[in-house]
Amino acid sequence: MSAVTIAPIRAFKDNYIWCLRRGRSAAVVDPGDARPVLDYLAAEGLHLEAILATHHHNDHVGGNVALLQQYNVPVFGPGRERIPGMTRGLGQDDEIEVPGIGVRLRALDIPGHTAGHIAYFGEGLLFCGDTLFSCGCGRLFEGTPAQMHDSLTRLASLPGETLVYCGHEYTLSNLRFAAAADPGNPAVAAREVSTRAALERGNPSLPSTLEVERAANPFLRVREPALVESASRQAGKTLTDPVQVFAALRQWKDGF
Repeated sequence: MSAVTIAPIRAFKDNYIWCLRRGRSAAVVDPGDARPVLDYLAAEGLHLEAILATHHHNDHVGGNVALLQQYNVPVFGPGRERIPGMTRGLGQDDEIEVPGIGVRLRALDIPGHTAGHIAYFGEGLLFCGDTLFSCGCGRLFEGTPAQMHDSLTRLASLPGETLVYCGHEYTLSNLRFAAAADPGNPAVAAREVSTRAALERGNPSLPSTLEVERAANPFLRVREPALVESASRQAGKTLTDPVQVFAALRQWKDGF
């Protein structure tokens, strides 16, 4: 049996639609726009077998209906959100085998960016939508700092070699904030070098790994003294609780 490969399909300004491929079968994660998916499938001679959604935002699910007009396939998504065409809603620890691909993935509840956001984890892969970004995290549109901190903590506890496939190419802008919040961290500087090299070649900065994120992502390092100091300075008061540190960093990043 052929190996599974994962390819980025670019959409909008900075979205990635991730395509899992095995032989002539394909599944896509977060197809916000159908056109680039249909073009990619045609160019590569692939047949769509499934759609996976992480959350309800239109730039992640806006292509579902048009794809379903061309392909009669299952749509997996967060059971607590309204996903166009969804045939199976998933919650914490629900498992699927991606049709046509054979990869087994487990759903993880990771609220914060949206109330019902899920990730897909398995076989060394993590599709985390807009919760965890490389060197950043999503805005809190529907959740609380405590929820997002908990979600990120649980993602960070996964094996370090896990490949991180998130929904946007935000790495370079996230690194600018990371350098301000966590000055002197050599992992941030190293990640900037690798990111710039990838982007200059026309490649994504992704996937990252959780090992890299634990070393360079300020939102996963809220217990580190340098981040506590930076967040406290930004908040104008001494912060001791990790959730408070996270909230201060997120508010700082929102206006950065």
